[in-house]
Amino acid sequence: MKRILSFFVMLILLTAFHPLPVHAEENAKAVLLAEASTGNILTEENADTPLPIGSLAKLMTAYLTAKAIDSGQLQLDTVLTAGESVTGLGGASIWLQAGDKATVDELLSGMLIGNANDATDVLAKAVSGDEKTFVMDMNATAFELGMRSTWFTSPQGFDDATAHSTARDLSRLACAVLECDILAPYLTTWRTVIREDSTPADLVNENTFTRTMQHCKGLKACHSPECGQCVIVASEQNGMTCIAIVLGCDDGDERFSIARRLLKNGFANYKVTVLAFSEEFLQPLAIKGGTENAVLLEVAELPALAVSGEEQLETVIVLPEFVQAPIKKNFPVGMVYFYHEKTLLCEVPLLTADSVEKMTFRHAWGKVRKYLFS
Repeated sequence: MKRILSFFVMLILLTAFHPLPVHAEENAKAVLLAEASTGNILTEENADTPLPIGSLAKLMTAYLTAKAIDSGQLQLDTVLTAGESVTGLGGASIWLQAGDKATVDELLSGMLIGNANDATDVLAKAVSGDEKTFVMDMNATAFELGMRSTWFTSPQGFDDATAHSTARDLSRLACAVLECDILAPYLTTWRTVIREDSTPADLVNENTFTRTMQHCKGLKACHSPECGQCVIVASEQNGMTCIAIVLGCDDGDERFSIARRLLKNGFANYKVTVLAFSEEFLQPLAIKGGTENAVLLEVAELPALAVSGEEQLETVIVLPEFVQAPIKKNFPVGMVYFYHEKTLLCEVPLLTADSVEKMTFRHAWGKVRKYLFS
């Protein structure tokens, strides 16, 4: 029976993980600051509390539309026709009537800049055929992204007692959306006019950071009686992209103030760095029944983390006492775990540096002959 051995090695890193404090007086139901390239959560408060998110749901609609464009199902210049369902949707719109035509480009502008519900309706049906199927696709994709505390009930994010998400889940969605380069122009535009040759729509982005913040990468702001005042905003500085999420504010200006403070603190206290790990801590792993008695180990590619310069990381190496031959090169035999206090930050596999074949009579006889006649 294999006996699992674990031992602890303390590594003093030049940079490490140190969560920022959240101001308790902030009048928001949930706040979160994340780093986009790593997905690391830098600070949070009530990040796992399910809350209504209003038209932030349109970010998922945009994500699915971007995926449809990537797959070739749609193109930005694809012309779509509005159906009867655009009539009477209410809320923001680009004044579509049944039978009106608009390009995917115009509809994305309408949805992400102008928050238009009719544009969202047309895109959803172009992607999935009908609204019911599209909502199913929204929830399936949320699950794939790890958004396990999220439930969508409409492409627009209409107020609904059963619709909800969390700040943590929305950070996962925001990271995915930011990877869709085709959405960047819509996320970062403050004001534009579309459909000038038919029924012009003057679009103004509720996310005023698109106008006032340098290096803003956009995303979305919204408000409704159910969700309150909300904003998700991303900004990039010095090779790091931070995402601030503020949900459930009572005041529209305050959500932006909180988000700005989160971003400022994040950039001031963190940077993205690749973890360091010295392989001098790794002893050869014993092999039983093999042509070699042991095999050297190497660590897999180390990930980047958003870290501060104030704390230490604890590294835990977990390996079996031995492995049975045969074994292939780059075969995972153990794991390195990186912790800050009791929080697991990441885990990296330990791999065999070479292959080791199973000992056979031919191999054994060859070794005997070499010993006897050398």
